Amino acid sequence: MTKAELVEDVARAAELTKKDAERLVEIVFESIIESLNQGEKIELRGFGSFRVRERGARRGRNPKTGDPVSIPAKRVPYFKPGKELKELINDTNASSLPGADVPPGNKDDESRPPVF
Repeated sequence: MTKAELVEDVARAAELTKKDAERLVEIVFESIIESLNQGEKIELRGFGSFRVRERGARRGRNPKTGDPVSIPAKRVPYFKPGKELKELINDTNASSLPGADVPPGNKDDESRPPVF
């Protein structure tokens, strides 16, 4: 799903104009980003939680030259799905969704063996 599709779904469900729905989606995203920047954890019951994890500095290598490279410490956003979301995703009724019977990466080419 793209952001535009999300805006369309919100507009349809809330009976809003696309412009109002787009602004609503933007406000939600901005609020999430602002909270994460302030180091806060965002918990949406039944859906999941967003938080920021600290990654320490480390030594890597340039894949082209093989030279060692210093990779600085950074903060990365992390999403942990909630129990209810996991259950909904793994629900037995989900197998009735289109394409659910075809393993990932195998939707276009039925001649290849399944990837597990």
